[in-house]
Amino acid sequence: MLTYFVIVPVLTAVLLYLFSSAKSGRVLAILIQTGFVGAAYYLFTLSRQGEIITSIGNYGGILGIYLRADNLAAVFVLLTAIFFLLASIYSFREKDGSMFWFLIFIWQGALIGLFLTRDFFNVFVLVEVVTMVVAVLIMFNRDTRSMYDGMIYLLVNITAMKFFLFGLGYLYRLTGALDMATITQVLSEADRADQILPYALIMTAVALKCALMPLFSWLPKAHGSPAAPPAVSAILSGLHIKSGVYLFIRFQDVFAAVAATEFFLVMGVVTGIIGFIMAMSQNDIKLILAYSTISQVGLIFVALNIPDPYSYVGGLYHVINHALFKGCLFLGAGVITKVYGTRDIYAIRGVLRRMPWIGAATLMAVLGIAGAPFFNGSISKYFMVAGAPELIGWVMVFMSLGTIIVFIKYATILFGSAPKPSEKEYPILPEQQFSIFVLGLLCCVTGILGVQTIQFLFQTTVYVDFMGYLEKVLIFFISLGVGYLIYKYFVKTSALLRRVRAFELGFREICASMGVFFAMILLAVGLA
Repeated sequence: MLTYFVIVPVLTAVLLYLFSSAKSGRVLAILIQTGFVGAAYYLFTLSRQGEIITSIGNYGGILGIYLRADNLAAVFVLLTAIFFLLASIYSFREKDGSMFWFLIFIWQGALIGLFLTRDFFNVFVLVEVVTMVVAVLIMFNRDTRSMYDGMIYLLVNITAMKFFLFGLGYLYRLTGALDMATITQVLSEADRADQILPYALIMTAVALKCALMPLFSWLPKAHGSPAAPPAVSAILSGLHIKSGVYLFIRFQDVFAAVAATEFFLVMGVVTGIIGFIMAMSQNDIKLILAYSTISQVGLIFVALNIPDPYSYVGGLYHVINHALFKGCLFLGAGVITKVYGTRDIYAIRGVLRRMPWIGAATLMAVLGIAGAPFFNGSISKYFMVAGAPELIGWVMVFMSLGTIIVFIKYATILFGSAPKPSEKEYPILPEQQFSIFVLGLLCCVTGILGVQTIQFLFQTTVYVDFMGYLEKVLIFFISLGVGYLIYKYFVKTSALLRRVRAFELGFREICASMGVFFAMILLAVGLA
C-alpha cells in the first residue's frame, strides 16, 4: 500500500503536464490531492496501531528495499499532503504552465518517498531528485538572479551529497547492508571508532540540508529568491527543510553509539542566534522570512538534542508549527509583494486595511512564530523550555526574544495607512486568500488545542502546568516590551546591522565551510 503514496503524486504530475492548460485538469488534480489527504490521514490512523511495512520487489532480508510508516513518518506524510493541497489551491489560477505543475507533484512524490524509505541509497537518490526539481523551480522564471540562486542551490547540495555518498560507501563496507534497521542492529555491536567517519560524513550533508551554521548561506538564496513562485518558497521553508530535520532524527537513531547530541545542541544555539541577527538586519520581506527559518531550525535542534521527553516532543511539535506559520507567511508575502509592487518592508503599510483576510492570517502567523499566548508557537516553546536545563532554557528565551524583534519589524506592514490602489493592481484571488487563511487559522487552533494536538499526533501524554505557563506568558510580554525598545532604538537605525545585511558566502566559501563542519564533527565525536 505504501508505494501508492509515491506513485499517485507522480501520476498526478504526468496528468498535469498533459492537461494543466485546461481548467478541468487543475480541478481534477485538486480533487486527487483532496483524496490524497484523506488517504494520508488513513495511513496516519493505521500507524498509531503499529509500523506498516511494504517490501518492494518481494526480496527479503538485507536484499529487500522496504518502505516503513511508523507514527513519525505518517505525521510527515500527512503534513506533506496538506501542504501540497493548499499550495495547489493557491496556485490554481497562476499562469505557470504545465512544467510548473509537473515539477510540483514530482517534488511531492519524492518527499513522501524520503519520509517512507528506510534504505540509505534510496535516501541518496530521492534527495538528488528533489534537489534537481527544486533547483529548476527556483530558476523557473529565468531571470538573472533566480538563475544564480538556483545554480548555487544545485551545486551546493550536489557537493553536500558527495559527503553523504562517501559515508554511505564506508557504511556499506562496514555493515554489508543499506537497510536502516539492519545497519542499526549491526552498528550496535560494532566498534565505536569505526562509526565515527561515516557518521561525520553523513551528518555533514544532513546539517547542510538543515542550514545549520556555518552551512546556511544557500538557504536565503533559495527560499528568498525574488522570482521563485510563492508556492515554491512556502513549500521550501515550511516543509522541504523539515526533510533534513527528519533525516537527522532517523540517523541519530541509527548511529546511537556516536550521536553527537551535545555538539548539535551547541550548533543549534549558534544557528538560532545568528539566524535572528541576520533576519532583523534585512529589509526584503522574503529574506526576513528566509533567515528566520534558519533561526527556527536552530531552536528545533536545541530541543531535539535535550535528553528530556518534554523538550523532544516540543521540538517535534515546533516542526509542525513552523510549517504552518511559515507557509502562511510566505504565501501571504507572495500576494503582498505583487499588490504593493515592492519587497521593501518599509514601503509596505496598511495590509490589514487593504486585504483584511490576508492581513488577519498574517497576524495570526506572526503571533504564532513569536510565541504569543494561545498560539501554536507558545505551546511548542513552552514544552521545549519545560524540559531544558536552566541555562539552556534561558538561552532559548533569548533566542525567542530575537524572533520577537524580527516579527515586530515584520508586523509593521500590517498597520498604518494603505496607499491608494492603482488601476492595474494585482487581483487578490479567493483561492489564494483561502489557502493563506486556513494556515493562519491553524496557527490559532493548534495553539488553543496544543496539548490535544500533541497527544493526537505523537501519542504522547503531556501536561501544561498552569503556573509554569503563566510564567511563560509573563516572560513573553516582558520580551515583547524589550523587543519593541530594541527594534525602535537599535534595529531601525543601526549601521552595524546594515553591514551585517551584506554578509554572504559564495560557492567556494560554502564548500570550505562543509570541510570545517566535517572536521568539527570528527573532533566532537572523537573527543567524546
